[in-house]
Amino acid sequence: MANVVVVGAQWGDEGKGKIVDWLSERADVIARFQGGHNAGHTLVIDGEVFKLSLLPSGIVRGGKLSVIGNGVVLDPWHLEREIAGLRGQGVTITPETLMIAENTPLILPIHGELDRAREEQTTVAKIGTTGRGIGPAYEDKVGRRSVRVADLADDATLELRVDRALVHHDALRRGLGLEPVDRARLLADLRAIAPSVLEYAAPVWKILNEKRKAGKRILFEGAQGALLDIDFGTYPFVTSSNVIAGQAATGTGIGPGSIDFVLGIVKAYTTRVGEGPFPAELHDADGQRLGERGHEFGTVTGRKRRCGWFDAVLVRQTCMTSGVNGIALTKLDVLDGFETLKICVGYELDGKRLDYLPTAADQQARCTPVYEEMPGWSESTEGARSWADLPAEAIKYVRRVEELIECPVALLSTSPEREDTILVTDPFAD
Repeated sequence: MANVVVVGAQWGDEGKGKIVDWLSERADVIARFQGGHNAGHTLVIDGEVFKLSLLPSGIVRGGKLSVIGNGVVLDPWHLEREIAGLRGQGVTITPETLMIAENTPLILPIHGELDRAREEQTTVAKIGTTGRGIGPAYEDKVGRRSVRVADLADDATLELRVDRALVHHDALRRGLGLEPVDRARLLADLRAIAPSVLEYAAPVWKILNEKRKAGKRILFEGAQGALLDIDFGTYPFVTSSNVIAGQAATGTGIGPGSIDFVLGIVKAYTTRVGEGPFPAELHDADGQRLGERGHEFGTVTGRKRRCGWFDAVLVRQTCMTSGVNGIALTKLDVLDGFETLKICVGYELDGKRLDYLPTAADQQARCTPVYEEMPGWSESTEGARSWADLPAEAIKYVRRVEELIECPVALLSTSPEREDTILVTDPFAD
């Protein structure tokens, strides 16, 4: 049976939640493979809204196994709150429906404090993080000083892990003018939260490989978007983990040969939250209109998103780095009513034409978009469930996007409702 990886192919906020929920009906297992609780998913099911930021989108579907992989950084207190909130909406969550990899690193309160302290200083440019400790938690992971889920089960090990982390953090805190960490309180808080996490702890790598051998369908879910990838994004204005499809394997413990289809989620225009280059950004009435019609505010932070025309250069680039087999094009309905649409087909940099975004930050900032214009459409595409429901000019727009990004459309989403989806290619087809 086919296993599918879903990745955002822009700067996040592409509508992954709905698509993953739509696909999860076909899957047996939904596995989250990177990120933390800094990127949210909004699901609309039978008129009820579910807001997730840590748990896999499949958690709201009965009969599915949801997995948090080792590539995620986990805030245990947020986990407890998110589970409680979903249970309040009638969602059943048990160790049979949710498993957390034993080697998953934890986000501690000291990570959030460090994150916010860095963002508040003014000596260097802000990255634009959510201040939730994701970056510092990943730093501790690669610095080999993380407290991991399995460490919560043994008090002696827990103390050793905390002491190792504090040698580093107390030195950093002195430099930022923060008080030393209250070791006793941190340990007490970890001991108190431990049962809420250990209840779901499991050898996820083993379970996923057993599921694969048994012929179960696995859906791998990422957070954010490929342009925020620590290696291939608009560095340094990126997240602290790999977001591209290759991370699905290392972030869960399953071999890359087990991945059969990579689905890139792509918004019909472009948005970005926070700092960093954005060549196709609009500062005019069209940008305002896109933001208002698309309700472009962050699920987690509520921050207003920057908006611009579709950037085919960037999406073609992310389709290459993630090996995307097909895209799910979302929010097409937001473009309804525009007399003229524009697509970024290249960049001008110092008098030269480029067909990719350069790596150097100063060059990225100087890139200006080269646009191709297309006629818009006056009819509504909202709620369309077949090609026959779409205006001719909307179909031409979709086809042109396919040509420019060199990747076919597998799914087309025309509203937040999961049923308003046009299936072109089933990613789970054998």
